[in-house]
Amino acid sequence: MRLSLLLSAVLLCVSSVTAAAPRIAIIIDDIGYQRNDLKMVELPYQLTYAVLPHTPYGKQAAEQAFMLQKDVMLHMPMEATHRNSLGPGALTQEMSKQQVQLTLQQALADIPYAIGINNHMGSLFTALEQPMAWTMEYLQQRQLFFIDSLTTPQSNARRYAKQYNVTILSRHVFLDNEQNQQALEKQFKQLLQIARRHETAIAIGHPYPETYRFLQQRLPQLQAEGIELVGISALLPESHQVIAAGFTEPASYSPEE
Repeated sequence: MRLSLLLSAVLLCVSSVTAAAPRIAIIIDDIGYQRNDLKMVELPYQLTYAVLPHTPYGKQAAEQAFMLQKDVMLHMPMEATHRNSLGPGALTQEMSKQQVQLTLQQALADIPYAIGINNHMGSLFTALEQPMAWTMEYLQQRQLFFIDSLTTPQSNARRYAKQYNVTILSRHVFLDNEQNQQALEKQFKQLLQIARRHETAIAIGHPYPETYRFLQQRLPQLQAEGIELVGISALLPESHQVIAAGFTEPASYSPEE
């Protein structure tokens, strides 16, 4: 009887160790244009910040997040199908290989704390073949990962990431396509359901005032729900060595490329 109780206790301890809590990562896109974006960075949770290059507050926000030991990504503008305004430093279909890779280099020089990138818009660019191959070739050289925002089902990101051995993950949920409490809660619940089913899940949100207030109220409840919020780096495979862009050497290009 005593042996049976002891065995049960051991099995209970083992199961509690192995049954890790489902983990979610929430990436906040579009950081850099507004001073209020800095408030989002200050939230005391392990959010991940995708920062637009060449923006008024981008470098400051990235440095602030880095100092707070939070994950920083480059939110790389890429051409959209509907010709949306992309802002400075965007990748477009007309660019040569040299132009694509130099534009990436300049963006990472502006946000040297980035450990990976994701696409800002990009419904056209990520569906292209040669430009995505050039993009992944460059990321492989810089040891950076790619998070596909999946702004189009025709994305070629995974295909060329695999070809160039670039670590890639994909967004599961957009939190705030609709900026109201009910819609945000609906998307958040979907995120948690995916995490419980698959152990991990990735959401993308934006620095809207409504999203800020929602996260401020909702994130403290996660622990009681048995969910762990982590930076995106925690969801990468163990084989991926996390290195900030400022600690890797940019590639050099010859004029004929």
